[in-house]
Amino acid sequence: MVFVLGLLGVAALSLLFYMIKQAFLNQVIETEVFLSGFPSSFDGMSLFFISDVHERKIHDDIINEVKGKTDIVIIGGDFIEKGVSLEQAKENLEKLKKVAPVYFVWGNNDYDGDFRGLDALLLESGVKILDNTAVAFQQDDETLVLVGVDDVGVGRDNLPLALSDSEAGFKILVSHNPDIIDEVQEKDNIKLILSGHTHGGQIRFFGWGIREVGGWKNRRGTKMLISNGYGTRAIPFRLGAPAQTHFLVLKNKGD
Repeated sequence: MVFVLGLLGVAALSLLFYMIKQAFLNQVIETEVFLSGFPSSFDGMSLFFISDVHERKIHDDIINEVKGKTDIVIIGGDFIEKGVSLEQAKENLEKLKKVAPVYFVWGNNDYDGDFRGLDALLLESGVKILDNTAVAFQQDDETLVLVGVDDVGVGRDNLPLALSDSEAGFKILVSHNPDIIDEVQEKDNIKLILSGHTHGGQIRFFGWGIREVGGWKNRRGTKMLISNGYGTRAIPFRLGAPAQTHFLVLKNKGD
């Protein structure tokens, strides 16, 4: 009996350490994303996407892996949460700024923290906040539009307003909450959506979790990335939904 209990204790400790390891991975998933109608002059454009940082400090290994080959950085919301200091947020932001110009959308947990202070910090740091707005990139008479909405979960999103602020061109939408897909219509001509929020369920047993594991989806001609995110919420554990960030190379599908 004592032997069995000892084995169970060892197994429980092993599982605990494994869950901690998954929660604090510094993983950059590199993906070539082939998109129909992607502007040829932007072919090969690279994005570093990080969402749901929460309480984590961004590790230098991640910065070193993407620095020097990234065109823009996109923060997909929940950069902070209640209790995270602006000093830590600034440290994380300064690291990301070493990689490339930074763009930001709000997440629900950002509003639980010092969101006014974060807003001021982002503006002072030259970060472009996409709060129901858009920014256009032009090259060789072609236009790429990055559209961002405020958080869906707190009812601050306004996709029609964001689209009205955008120019004609190839559109990429960034939304912390993937539920924005329900608001996207074919006429909006949005070909790629980047999101987080779900943490992939964070803890999954035998493949089951409270939310789907992160990954790629296709819906009515739109590709959507739902990231597991970099940090954790409530407890610093993950199982079956490891921490992740993303390095995306956008390519013309050629069809």
